[in-house]
Amino acid sequence: MNNFVGLSSEEAKRRLKVYGRNEIVERKKTSALTIFLSQFKSPIILLMLAAFLVSLLFGHIKGGDYIDSILIFGITILCVLAGFVQEYKAEKAIEALKKMSTPKARVIRDGKVVEIESVEIVPGDLILVEGGDVIPADAEILEGKIEVDESPLTGESKAVKKKKGDKIFLGCHVFVGKAVAQVYNTGMNTEIGKIAGKMQEMGEDETPFQKDLESFTKNIVRIILLLVLLTFIISFEKFGILDALLFSLVLAVAAIPQSLPAVITASLSFAARKMAKKNALVRRLSITESIGSIDVICTDKTGTLTEGKMKVRDIWLLEDRDFPKRLAVEVCFYCNDAKFVKVGEEEKMVGDETDIALKEFSSKFIEREEYKRIDEIHFTSERKMMSVLCEKNNGRIVFSKGAPEVILSKCAKVLVGEKIIELNDELKKRIMEKNNEFASQAFRVLALAYREGGELEERDLVFIGLVLLSDPPRKEVKEAIEECYSAGIRVIMITGDNEITAMAVAKEIGLKTEGFLKGEDLDRMSDEEISEALEKGINIFARTNPFHKLRILELLKKKEYIVAMTGDGVNDALALKKADVGIAMGIKGTEVAREASDIVLLDDNFATIRNAIKEGRKIYDNMRKFIIFLFGCNIAEVFVILSSLLFLPFILLYPIQILWINLVTDGPPALALSFDPEEPNIMKRKPRKKGEGLVNKKIIGKILVLGLSLGLSIFISGILSNSNLDKMRTVVFTSFVIFEMIAIASIRYSEKMFGIKYWLDNKLLLISLAGVITLQFFLIYSPFGSYFKSIPLSLQDLDILVFTGGLCFVLSVIGMKAIERLFK
Repeated sequence: MNNFVGLSSEEAKRRLKVYGRNEIVERKKTSALTIFLSQFKSPIILLMLAAFLVSLLFGHIKGGDYIDSILIFGITILCVLAGFVQEYKAEKAIEALKKMSTPKARVIRDGKVVEIESVEIVPGDLILVEGGDVIPADAEILEGKIEVDESPLTGESKAVKKKKGDKIFLGCHVFVGKAVAQVYNTGMNTEIGKIAGKMQEMGEDETPFQKDLESFTKNIVRIILLLVLLTFIISFEKFGILDALLFSLVLAVAAIPQSLPAVITASLSFAARKMAKKNALVRRLSITESIGSIDVICTDKTGTLTEGKMKVRDIWLLEDRDFPKRLAVEVCFYCNDAKFVKVGEEEKMVGDETDIALKEFSSKFIEREEYKRIDEIHFTSERKMMSVLCEKNNGRIVFSKGAPEVILSKCAKVLVGEKIIELNDELKKRIMEKNNEFASQAFRVLALAYREGGELEERDLVFIGLVLLSDPPRKEVKEAIEECYSAGIRVIMITGDNEITAMAVAKEIGLKTEGFLKGEDLDRMSDEEISEALEKGINIFARTNPFHKLRILELLKKKEYIVAMTGDGVNDALALKKADVGIAMGIKGTEVAREASDIVLLDDNFATIRNAIKEGRKIYDNMRKFIIFLFGCNIAEVFVILSSLLFLPFILLYPIQILWINLVTDGPPALALSFDPEEPNIMKRKPRKKGEGLVNKKIIGKILVLGLSLGLSIFISGILSNSNLDKMRTVVFTSFVIFEMIAIASIRYSEKMFGIKYWLDNKLLLISLAGVITLQFFLIYSPFGSYFKSIPLSLQDLDILVFTGGLCFVLSVIGMKAIERLFK
């Protein structure tokens, strides 16, 4: 290393200007202005602006009465601001969670080793890497040897040996060794950078929810425009152009669910925050609802279904005694290259995953090191064993570990209890039978041996026993898979590990499969053959690479499945991008994989996917509830206005009263409905079919039933209070506000969520209903009532509301039950 000079500081500065910073440049972030202007794309907002222009014209004709116009415009801007705030906060929350501290790197500059921020590395820099480091750029080794985990690029989690002349890549971890390497590519020119660039060019597809909502909103706007036109024609013939304009304006304002955009954005945002608290970071708000419709989960094994960490599960000895146990522990501890390194403020053990597992296990029994290593023969994939020569009190001992068949070939004797006896064919057979038995159970098996005295030679060793290692399944995964099955969700394991381990893990966690296929099988098979295997119920794919994963995904999507795909490597990014819901790992995942995903698992745990699906289903159910509620109230308003147009010589509601109902009193309860608890059977029902929208025939039926029940009951309230016009209007105005509680009670009754427990579980809903009713009574009994063209009501008027409220509940419950039976 002393022979290396590296770049000069001046040259490094010059190259930084030429090549730019060593970082993965993310897609252009959405600016605050763009988010604000995007709110005006909503057909509902555009329709409200049109209503504002009509009211402005009407106010001018009436001689300068612009109160309605100002209120309509003010409420429109409030809706825009509410949507903007929710989306902007969501964008900023995602950015905050993605930010990480800038890693440091050691480089040689001006002949000295200096530590700099990795973003300042330039092509030509000499970097120093050793065990525990993350490689900061693409480089070529000039000196030294290291073992590298290239799984971020290849998907295969294993140590790859690198020597002089070999290339190493940005984002890969160094297990052991030291090296000096020369950087040849930085930032977006690295292998990871190139893949990241391709991902960003793909852009974001609209989710099914976004398409569904856009289509639904456009249809609502068409219906409203048709109703407005019809109202204008009828009222023009009956009352003339001025009143026709007024009636059309009132109906347009009544039919528009002004609070819908803000309520949807807010409810998705709340659900996303709740998911984040449960370790599922939602990167796109619209995916919050979509995850509830998943019917297939394609999951990795290591770290997602399992803990992602090798552990010693047991030690097998020919005779269970303390002496061989102690020797076995010593082999695990001393014949080992794992070590502690300082990473920031913390100490972390680095090395090969098997060595780390053996060291962690043996460290529990060895308080201080007694032996000093004086020589070693490294493990290689060809030799399949490792040996060290250690010394204590001038006494020497050889410790060896490796593949059982290799270790046995180097052994002459065997330890049985505290006796050393000759290793004969019968004992060899017994040991290998045990080895095969453990291997078939998905254990990684290593043999342990030793020899006292002499030099470091791998011969005439004494066999001690077998150490069994495995990556244990996560405790909560079995229950999570059972719940997925009861919810009609298929689970497919796609792993780079071997088929024996995959099948053993599947058996342990209860993952159902009709056999397995390996990557080499997939390479030989046609798409039709793989599809047939999937239909037969093969749910385990072993020895696969990221391209096999992508192929399986595409075939499942052709069969109209809604697929969630997990991934952590750079080459997983394409599959994550193409999946209906891409799920990246937050702990072991690369930045490219996280950027390509819709959801990031902050704990890399399969059970978190189950929790996110449950939350997605809950928000879908709750969105349907508040859509029934909001549009039911809007239909009731349209019903009352059209009825007054057809049967009365005046209208029963003013635009300002409708705006108060739609925004101030409809909005809070609708938003509170998104906090409703999940239904008891939420994970016992099948996923909804692909293409089934948020609003289907059953929902439309419930909206119509609720709207007509409310409208008829409220219209009857107005007729029964026929003392004077202002009283009638105030009764109708107040009926709409109070009957919201009846509307919500009817919806909950039809959803079998009417019990006191469900009401108490959503205290926000109770508070919002109480607040809205209190606000309404304050309005009509205070001087502010005059601004809303209302007057105080008598007890007799309130009795009318009690009677018609009961009628409304009975009509809506009977109607909704009929709809449930009709579309069962």
